[in-house]
Amino acid sequence: MAAIDKVRVIVVGDSGVGKSSLTHLVCHQEPIHSPLWTIGCSVEVKLHEFKEGTPLQKTYFVELWDVGGSSSHRNTRSVFYTPTHGIILVHDLTNRKSQQNLQKWLAEVLNRDSNAKSRNSSFDDFDPEQFVGSTQVPILVIGTKLDLAFEVRAHPHRRTSTIAEECGADEIFLDCCQSRSLAAGTSSSVKLSRFFDKVIERRFYGRDGLNPFSDKRRPASALSPNSKYHHND
Repeated sequence: MAAIDKVRVIVVGDSGVGKSSLTHLVCHQEPIHSPLWTIGCSVEVKLHEFKEGTPLQKTYFVELWDVGGSSSHRNTRSVFYTPTHGIILVHDLTNRKSQQNLQKWLAEVLNRDSNAKSRNSSFDDFDPEQFVGSTQVPILVIGTKLDLAFEVRAHPHRRTSTIAEECGADEIFLDCCQSRSLAAGTSSSVKLSRFFDKVIERRFYGRDGLNPFSDKRRPASALSPNSKYHHND
């Protein structure tokens, strides 16, 4: 059996926004009961059909690296950010501060080398223009706890986070307690699949098969798709 290529998607956001519930729903198509706080990083793996239904269809592993959001681990999180093939920014729709902090999270991932060198590195100088329209790593913005966010449910077409617009990223709103939130054919499911396709396309089908945030391209046999990187939850 041929080995399956994989991509790494970093999932970041403030503590308590529902990253673990999200990654479990994406990978298992069912809600998680009583999720634990993530300490360090936890990894879930999803099989994704790239360009499903077309002649280019191919199976890939998508690793979702759920990085703990505690500020006390800010100076050590950079070890989980290499390589980064895609980024999911997660915020709580009932917590506007968590939405505002997405810019800092994105800057932290992009400036991870500076973070490793200096405990006092600033992540507040992120310039979205370095991102939009470039060949940088793809982004998806996800707002969670839709069931509790009356304003968003009442105005479903209203964009609540500016970072998605700044980065030219899709944005979806989810209730991670309901499996139907990502049911096949829903707009959220389509956007998520499109995001995974973009990550894979940038990783394996770009002009040189590389992007600035990926590791050097290696043959599938060297990628060990069955490996599981799991730190304490």
